[in-house]
Amino acid sequence: MSRSSKPSIGSFTFFVVAFALGAYFTFAAVQGDFGLFRRVEIQAEAEELRLDLDRLNLEIAEIENLTHRLSDDYLDLDLLDEQARAVLGLLRADEIVIQ
Repeated sequence: MSRSSKPSIGSFTFFVVAFALGAYFTFAAVQGDFGLFRRVEIQAEAEELRLDLDRLNLEIAEIENLTHRLSDDYLDLDLLDEQARAVLGLLRADEIVIQ
């Protein structure tokens, strides 16, 4: 007797399971915790953090410059005058205050 050309349940089940696994792994590769979309998000966040780091490094350099200019080794009279006016509210004798 010849076999019928009708596919068996076993081969159909095998292809359904293989398709389901393929679909799952494709979805995980794109949408999962380590997928392509997450990688793009991480790269964007890393670039934003690099920009923040650069901004903070510039701010630190500015603060270090101001600190150095107020140190005992280097005295910037203009900066000292500005800080005395801003923090202590000091004035020179020849100045008039208008409020």
